[in-house]
Amino acid sequence: MAIGTVTAGAEPLTGQPAWKALEEHHRQIRGVHLRELFARDAGRGERLTAEACGIYLDYSKNRITGDTLRLLGDLAQACELRGRIDAMFRGDRINVSENRSVLHVALRAPRGASILADGKNVVPGVHAVLDRMTEFAYRVRDGAWIGHTGKRIDNVVNIGIGGSDLGPVMAYEALRYYSDRSLTFRFVSNIDGADFVEAVRDLDPEATLFVVSSKTFTTLETLTNARSARAWLLAGMGGDERAVAKHFVAVSTNAGEVTKFGIDTANMFGFWDWVGGRYSMESAIGLSTMLAIGPDHFRAMLGGFHEMDEHFRTAPFAQNLPVLLGLLGIWNINFFGAHTVAVLPYEQYLKRFPAYLQQLTMESNGKHVTLAGDQVSCDTAPVYWGEPGTNGQHSFYQLIHQGTRFIPCDFIAFGESLTPLGEHHRILLANVFAQGEALAFGKTSDEVRSEGSPDWLVPHRTFEGNRPSNTMLLPRLTPGALGTLVALYEHIVFTQGVIWNVGSFDQWGVELGKVLAQRIIPELDGGTRAPLNHDSSTNALIRRSRQGTPGFPESKGKG
Repeated sequence: MAIGTVTAGAEPLTGQPAWKALEEHHRQIRGVHLRELFARDAGRGERLTAEACGIYLDYSKNRITGDTLRLLGDLAQACELRGRIDAMFRGDRINVSENRSVLHVALRAPRGASILADGKNVVPGVHAVLDRMTEFAYRVRDGAWIGHTGKRIDNVVNIGIGGSDLGPVMAYEALRYYSDRSLTFRFVSNIDGADFVEAVRDLDPEATLFVVSSKTFTTLETLTNARSARAWLLAGMGGDERAVAKHFVAVSTNAGEVTKFGIDTANMFGFWDWVGGRYSMESAIGLSTMLAIGPDHFRAMLGGFHEMDEHFRTAPFAQNLPVLLGLLGIWNINFFGAHTVAVLPYEQYLKRFPAYLQQLTMESNGKHVTLAGDQVSCDTAPVYWGEPGTNGQHSFYQLIHQGTRFIPCDFIAFGESLTPLGEHHRILLANVFAQGEALAFGKTSDEVRSEGSPDWLVPHRTFEGNRPSNTMLLPRLTPGALGTLVALYEHIVFTQGVIWNVGSFDQWGVELGKVLAQRIIPELDGGTRAPLNHDSSTNALIRRSRQGTPGFPESKGKG
């Protein structure tokens, strides 16, 4: 079958010989413990590793053998992974349901590169926007851009949702060490008014710049928050509408709506329909990131992205980090039955990284039909979750170690701390290495008894082990390192999407609830008596909300 072809009724994944071979192999080794695998091979911990783009990957603590890796490679070949990678970089319209190219890799391609969409090189346009962002960022950071009353900008508020929020806020937190501390950054995404109110409570309107990110400039949540920001600004400026142009910039492609809002289109930064929201943090969506860390650090981050892109595009699968991790994920999800994956960065600056990955992974591959529209024949995306460092150890690690759930873990650690303080970093590294060891090997009942535990306590202190993990060790959290990590997971998502044959670059699942919400909004008005045509539960909830907050009779009739 040709790359990109979608044929209804094609043989399901689970019927393919490569899949059947993996099923048989799983039956043969599923009872083998990691203790046994390491005992058989003294060099396993050094052999089952790979290194690229500044990332040292130890995947030896997965329940695999050399045969497992060979069979997973056969599956990748049967699913034409190499051809699908080439098709993406070539600019083919691999986003089948929306008939679009998928070219986030062009956002970080170096000046002078050529990446085509519909026969046109898109890289010059990317760099034209980057150059405009750079010029604007320098003006704000240097104080040349001033507000309506002549004050310099001290506060930047990013307004967006989904990828227009999760990427910028994750990158800001991850790279805060490199940020300009004379600027205050806030991020508003939730339609809950508390998000906006708390973000601006202590800010001076005369010194505040809003970055409104919405491709169509019609996104309900973003535009509702933007209108509230506009009203807040004007209230602090005596109602002078001219102030809007000096305190708002737009990341959008809808010049008409941007102009109607009062933003000068000279301060509108565009992007393209071949970039999905969750893949857009290095486009103009990252304007707040560039304002925070500066253009040089932003371009260093893009360099990290591009380095991983080239590794993914060219490296043999046996040494290809995204391919290895993607296939190991398939092994754990589809053969060992993992329903969740824990991502555990031992780096406080990466505290929002697991939340960022939730959208990247679950919005991309949380699909129940193939590219051809057929029902998938196996589980697709697991639930991603996690917390930074030792915080999780005193929370959910109990379940990972001794619970009944099978939860593969990705540990991320850095050899050097950005903020060295006494013994902190040495203790942090000791903990991350210890957790991988404990998950893999556990503690037997005999070992517990040998420590003097009474028999009745032995079952409680026994650790089964045999729980898989990957450990990624990087030298230091730099902008480039963040770029390589994000691109790594982007390409893991791509690899798994190819194996499952799902559309990783659309997100129709977010639409239905939004459409229904638009119907319900006018129905919540307590004064309306329009008939309700929902199910009995939804109808009852709407009627109840019209009466006031349940449980608080004094609120009836308010709101």
